[in-house]
Amino acid sequence: MTSTPARIKFQELISGSKFIPSLGVWDPYTARVAESMGIECVHLGGYQMGAALVTSEPLMTPTEVANITRYVTAAVKIPVVVDVGAGFGEPLHVMRMTREMEGTGAACLQIEDQIFPKRAHYHKGIEHTVSTEEFIAKIKAVVAARTDPSMAILARTDVMRTKGYKEGVECANLCLQAGADMIMCAPNTLKEAENTPKDIEGPVFYINSEGNRFGRPVFTAKEFQELGYRMASYPTALLCPITQEMKRVISNLVENGDTGLPQDKMIGWRDEIEEIIGLDELYKIESDTVESGDMSAPT
Repeated sequence: MTSTPARIKFQELISGSKFIPSLGVWDPYTARVAESMGIECVHLGGYQMGAALVTSEPLMTPTEVANITRYVTAAVKIPVVVDVGAGFGEPLHVMRMTREMEGTGAACLQIEDQIFPKRAHYHKGIEHTVSTEEFIAKIKAVVAARTDPSMAILARTDVMRTKGYKEGVECANLCLQAGADMIMCAPNTLKEAENTPKDIEGPVFYINSEGNRFGRPVFTAKEFQELGYRMASYPTALLCPITQEMKRVISNLVENGDTGLPQDKMIGWRDEIEEIIGLDELYKIESDTVESGDMSAPT
């Protein structure tokens, strides 16, 4: 398969020295808004995608993940990192998943060492990881199945949490040796977070989970740069505040009979939405064809 501009861009990003925030999104609209504001890479994380479908990541199907990814990659030009969980099975299933996901335009596949089927209890921090040997076999399956080597592999290991820091670093470096391009991990303490980029022999992708219940450190972009991280996901940065704002508006409507929204600003807000979705371009096509009576091809 021929490489895509988004995949080439992602390879450039992870090969550089600049820290890149990979904002957590869940659909084409949130991805397009992120892109319009200057975000260089978005992350379709399982937490966000599951929430958008009113379920949990472990219950999502590969078809659902692939369909969401196709919609998002069609809406933006920036790289899209996609969480494919534990790969939806054993190495054979991982190979099929890889071929399907490669066709979605994803710039990077994130695969992890949780058991499959994954359990919803991981939300509570009760995680079950497979052996390093089994995880390495899955990574090698992705490498063997992809036809475009520029589609990156982000190996997420939770061994730091289930077995210990040293074991997590060892697993991460074995993943890189097996063909992973980048490592995602979740250090347990500030000291571990500071040491991780030094001990892992490749670019590291941090889980900057604001609101996590486990005391995992949260950093600023400047701090990430100083520590040596290449990227970080922000899985709750949009989902949590958007949910709260939705609840506020709905509560006003239910309790007061009015949304409480500033009507003098609503027209401008709608204009921004229509600019984001590209409505002016659609108007032009119609104006040049059906609205003008000229049914020739649009210019």
